[in-house]
Amino acid sequence: MKLSRGTVLTIITVALLALDQVVKILIKTNMAIGESFNVLGSWFQILFIENKGMAFGMAFGGEIGKYFLTTFRIVLVIVMFIYIRRLLKRPETPMGVLVGITLIMVGACGNIFDCLFYGRIFSESTYSQVAQLFPPDGGYAPVGLGMVVDMLYFPLIDTVLPEWFPIWGGQQFIFFRPIFNIADSCITAGALYLIIFHWKFFGSTTK
Repeated sequence: MKLSRGTVLTIITVALLALDQVVKILIKTNMAIGESFNVLGSWFQILFIENKGMAFGMAFGGEIGKYFLTTFRIVLVIVMFIYIRRLLKRPETPMGVLVGITLIMVGACGNIFDCLFYGRIFSESTYSQVAQLFPPDGGYAPVGLGMVVDMLYFPLIDTVLPEWFPIWGGQQFIFFRPIFNIADSCITAGALYLIIFHWKFFGSTTK
């Protein structure tokens, strides 16, 4: 039996959201902040940190900025959901376009869940303490002020630059430094896929 496009997108959404949250919960309930282990040599590591703001550790505006960011993400998800529903009604819409937008929506949803609920359902993670799920004394932050769990780290190059190198000679050089999560990966993959393979579709819809 051939699945409808809507069913396929629903399966992708549920599967990726579940994977994102399961990994985050496992990391948060088994590792302290800063703990790490190698997955594939030293160039792919699981390194647990928490992110107070946007993707890749950016932050702005304190608590007000955090609430603004979460609200913006919720509005963005609603807009994308409506847009996907409209595109589904158009048989000529490429499946790749629908998948790309769905990946971005899934990524936003995954980090929204962290911000909204993690502060209530987890105790605080520290450099010496592993968090507890549903602690008897309550969570570490109000609804909307939870921190996003990041863990994927790819230091593909980790070396010390030679002394003759301008400005940064003798300093440690790491590429790639950002630490991110599955939700961030979905957003990045979806956006890049749409830009590279389906930019003509969006150009045609604006005419």
